Amino acid sequence: MDKFPMTRAGFTALETELKQLKSVERPTIIQAIAEARELGDLKENAEYHSAREKQGFIEGRIKELESVIGLAEVIDPKTLSGTIKFGATVKLVDEDTDEEKTWQIVGEHEANVEKALLNVKSPIARGLIGKEEGDSVEVRTPGGLKSYEILEVVFK
Repeated sequence: MDKFPMTRAGFTALETELKQLKSVERPTIIQAIAEARELGDLKENAEYHSAREKQGFIEGRIKELESVIGLAEVIDPKTLSGTIKFGATVKLVDEDTDEEKTWQIVGEHEANVEKALLNVKSPIARGLIGKEEGDSVEVRTPGGLKSYEILEVVFK
């Protein structure tokens, strides 16, 4: 299998979530299942079925996180420079609206648009890779064609 590129912060966040699931969530749900079993007939026991469903979700997430962490390739953006690539923090201006945005290009498992963490496989990131400060780039997004000017590229 291929390795997943990831920043140190993204890797640490996944490790923290895994630890939380294993040490807090899993024991809590096991206790809830035990308590629900004590209530009697399991066929009509909503608490039991709800707890089992949550347990399935938790166990699935634990397996997913263990797999991603096992295949993670942690890359320190501070060691990089040059054109835009994984780990770059890029300040752009939309050439149509003059709206400025700053994104960091990160791995798919740590991407979060609300936190300005852009998936390396997203249309915008793919359009930016290989470009440098001062370049203009046209990106085909789900919302249509967008034109950006690259104002700044930082590796931090």
